[in-house]
Parts: sequence; C-alpha cells; structure tokens
Amino acid sequence: MSQLFVVPTPVGNLEDMTFRAIRILKEVSFILAEDTRTTGYLLKHFEISTKMMSHHKFNEHATVEQVVDRIKAGESAALVSDAGTPAISDPGYLVVKKCVEAGVKVECLPGATAFVPALVNSALPNDRFCFEGFLPQKKGRKTKLESLVNESRTMILYESPYRLVKTLTQLSEVLGVERQASVSREISKLHEETQRGTLVELVQYFSLKTVKGEIVICVDGNRDR
Repeated sequence: MSQLFVVPTPVGNLEDMTFRAIRILKEVSFILAEDTRTTGYLLKHFEISTKMMSHHKFNEHATVEQVVDRIKAGESAALVSDAGTPAISDPGYLVVKKCVEAGVKVECLPGATAFVPALVNSALPNDRFCFEGFLPQKKGRKTKLESLVNESRTMILYESPYRLVKTLTQLSEVLGVERQASVSREISKLHEETQRGTLVELVQYFSLKTVKGEIVICVDGNRDR
C-alpha cells in the first residue's frame, strides 16, 4: 500500500468521521498533520496510534520531497488538515502535486467539507456555484471583490469571525446592499447557525453579536447576467 491517502476529517461533530477514514489512519505508515495537537485529539478519540509528521503551509516546501521519497520507498501516508478536506483552503495541494509528478498513487477519500452543507442550507441556487475560499486580506482584496460583480453563480467564501462584519460590509458596497446571502458558522457543532437575508441585514445582525467559529458566506449571483 505504497501511496498517499487524502483523508477528510470532521469540521465539527466527530460522528461525521467515516469508518473508512478511521481504518486508513490506522493502517498507514505515518500521518501528515496540519497541527499535530489538533490531530492528536482526533487520533486519541478513535484509538489511532499511527505516528504523525507535521505538515503545514510554513514547512511543506521543506518537507515535501522527504514525504515523496518515503512513499516511493514503500511507506504509505495519510494527509489530514485540522478540519474538512485537505487542500480546500488548507495545505495539501503541493504534496498531492509532487506525488503525482513522482508517479506516486494518490487517493482522496470522500468526506466532510464545510462549504457543501453551507451552500445547501443557504437556500440559494446551487446547481452552479464558484468557490472563492478566503479573500486576500490586504493586497488584491479590492480587485478580487470587484471581479465578483458580474459573477452569475452563487459565490462561496470562507472567513474568520474577526473579519466577518468587515467582509459583509465590503460585499454590500460592491455587490449592492439588497443582494441575498447567508452566513453559516459552527457547522455540525452544538451551536450551528445559518443566518439568511440581504447583505445589509446580515451586517446589522452580526454587528450586534459576538461571533465564534469558522464562517462560510454564500452570496447570490448577479441575476442580471
């Protein structure tokens, strides 16, 4: 079993872990973890004793060749992020790319990804959509926002709770205060919430409360296109 497995992990509720994911994590030679402490809690919960190797955006360029060499030498590896599917706004793209280039088999297991339940819960059109991930924090942010003006598909963004109101305000300024949108947070957790309305209504709502947890914003596309 000399290959790389990309293994999604729960975005909240640990019951969302699949039987196959647990088995793979037990069977591989080592696990590439974005944060070994976070993954350590997951492994302990499911009684998984496989050794971990730190693999995150700050060291992946320095360690990726070692990972590929170990797999080519006969080991197997599982890549996990702190939550959800690796490489979706998380580390993972580089090691997958390098493995493929080296002729190493790569297999991504199906599993949790935060934007899918958020999109379905938004009640916005989901037959066609575009995933934008995190907006640039500074350089290029205005340009990116303006590039979405004529987007006709439902737009999906990730955001931190600390920038939520700022991002909703900027979206309303660029796309119009009456544009329909939704904000989902704490997906699959005890305090899961999806709030729907116009962008200006969402700004008003979230300006009055303390927000925690990871955020998914879904914005209706330009219906005039």
